[in-house]
Amino acid sequence: MKNVVWFALGLVGGFIAAHLVDKDPRGHEALAEVDARITEFTDRIGDAYRAQEAKIDGIAADVKDAAATALGAVKDAASDAIDAAKDVASDTVDAATKTASQLTD
Repeated sequence: MKNVVWFALGLVGGFIAAHLVDKDPRGHEALAEVDARITEFTDRIGDAYRAQEAKIDGIAADVKDAAATALGAVKDAASDAIDAAKDVASDTVDAATKTASQLTD
């Protein structure tokens, strides 16, 4: 509890000191310079964040495209395998029918 009181007193004291410094023209200029530097820093951080976000979005799009391509290849291979199995089954049925026909004759 004692730390909270000291923290609150520090905040209040800081606001009062900043108010008094802001009244003086030299203090006002100093605070304006600090504000400008803070704004520049936050702008740079924001730009860096947006650049990283765009980079990650690009990577995610590339992964999505690669997955779609791989899925298409898998679908094509499965379709080819099914067609081949149908052909083999059809040939087997035809051969069995022919053999059965020959055996009955």
